Amino acid sequence: MIEDAKNMGADAIVNVRFTTSTIMQGASEILAYGTAVKLS
Repeated sequence: MIEDAKNMGADAIVNVRFTTSTIMQGASEILAYGTAVKLS
C-alpha cells in the first residue's frame, strides 16, 4: 500500500481499514486498504 501510494505521488494514506475472512479450514485472507491523498 505504501509503495503504491508513493508511485502515485501521494503524501499520506488515510482511512486505513483491515478486513479478514475465512476461505476454508486453516486458510484466511487479510485485506488492507486505504485512501492515498496529495496535500496542497
